[in-house]
Amino acid sequence: MRQRASGVAGSAVRTLELAVSNIIRGKAEAIRLALSCLLARGHLLIEDVPGVGKTTLAHALARAVGCGFHRLQCTSDMLPSDIVGVTIYNALTAEFEFKRGPVFTNFLLADEINRATPKTQSALLEAMNEGQVTVDGETHPLAAPFMVIATQNPAEHHGTYPLPESQLDRFLLRITLGYPDLASERAIIRQQDDTASSHAVPVLSREDLLEAQARVAEVTVDEALVDYALAIVARTRQHEALSLGVSPRGAQGIYRVAQAMALVAGRDYVIPDDIKQVVIPVCAHRVMLNTRSTLSQRGAGAAERVIESILSEIAVPL
Repeated sequence: MRQRASGVAGSAVRTLELAVSNIIRGKAEAIRLALSCLLARGHLLIEDVPGVGKTTLAHALARAVGCGFHRLQCTSDMLPSDIVGVTIYNALTAEFEFKRGPVFTNFLLADEINRATPKTQSALLEAMNEGQVTVDGETHPLAAPFMVIATQNPAEHHGTYPLPESQLDRFLLRITLGYPDLASERAIIRQQDDTASSHAVPVLSREDLLEAQARVAEVTVDEALVDYALAIVARTRQHEALSLGVSPRGAQGIYRVAQAMALVAGRDYVIPDDIKQVVIPVCAHRVMLNTRSTLSQRGAGAAERVIESILSEIAVPL
């Protein structure tokens, strides 16, 4: 019975992957990571230059599932109440009423999140970590599933507010898309409909997604692979180029996303490549570079290069 259920979940995941791939061309790895983040019940940060499909990927992922969806275009004048909602007085009933904000949905796209002020950014912390929001002393649970997909442009810093480490840690994965290959870009420029993601038809129901998320925990992880992941995490805490290593939350993230990655690949067990593939997206935004280190003085991608060097040092279990 368990094998049959896992097979149904795997089939649903493959259908979802195909639907998103039809919109985002030539980005198979990014799509798999995004799906793994969704299945692991995490939140996703997509960081890249403008025009490479960050918002399109978020739209496609959210709209391929038959769930609620809201988009926030973050600006410097946005208030926390614009996200979580506000309590107002109703003169007709002589009572205070809570008007729910856009966070009360299943998929929340926070476009250009680093343009919102720190106070507004922090309004998402409770929602992302605990699946609830508290307004005027009253706690309101959020619907399940709930996923925040945030985008930001790392190359433009004018009028932006970098996310603090505490909020970066709430994102299970940080991914980049990069420029498409020649064949994919040819298909993109010949595409007549630039809004294909907004017209995407849901291929998964809310129940299908919840079932697939539940199956992630059933994916087998050998103890040798757990030791492998822990050795990588421990090395980040000792590396001379890093002043802050991966937290236990990050170690847990490697485990969960590797399980989800295996499910996306159609397996009920994790292999070493699953862990190697997820370590950088899970860990690179959680470490802090030591500014006195030569490795930290090489511009963008320094954290990724440090973790790559760590991966090359740690023996892969056979």
